[in-house]
Amino acid sequence: MDAGITMATNMQGGFMKGLGRMVSGESLFMATYTSTAPNQEIVIASSFAGNIVPIDVTARPVIAQRTAFLCAQPTVTLSAYVTRSIKAGLFGGEGFVLQKLAGAGIVFIEIDGSLKERTLAPGETIKVDTGNVAAFEETVTYQAEMVKGFKNILFGGEGLFLTTLTGPGKVWLQTMSIASFAKQIIPFLPKPSS
Repeated sequence: MDAGITMATNMQGGFMKGLGRMVSGESLFMATYTSTAPNQEIVIASSFAGNIVPIDVTARPVIAQRTAFLCAQPTVTLSAYVTRSIKAGLFGGEGFVLQKLAGAGIVFIEIDGSLKERTLAPGETIKVDTGNVAAFEETVTYQAEMVKGFKNILFGGEGLFLTTLTGPGKVWLQTMSIASFAKQIIPFLPKPSS
């Protein structure tokens, strides 16, 4: 960051808001960066190979995976979002608690791997692997559905469940999850010697 930017760490919104952030996978404390001079620049980086996506949440709040939030304008709030569906919470790939990003402004989220954006019409449904849902507008219905067919379950390699997303609203999909990446590299890691 440029020299004309200051940093202050605080518990934005108080202790209860901080606890809500912790439940949603973030820190109790948040850093605030403020420019004290014109034309200052700060660089943000994701924690994993992928994309950083700016989203304007002014019109519609966005629900995101627990690790998605990177930074936002001060007018955007980050809170915990509890899934209403037991099936989606247990089998949707993200658990019961997601991140809700709302307010007036821009938020930057991390997408693992490559990004695919899709705008769903009212009633339009897509089915995706559970780890590939990065974020969706609050108007989108988020469910988990068991894969149909015995052969599909045994030999399909996709797991037992798919996530279904039904419009209206925008969804952000990722081509890779950290969990699937870790499973792919484990066979290549050095084994401890006896």
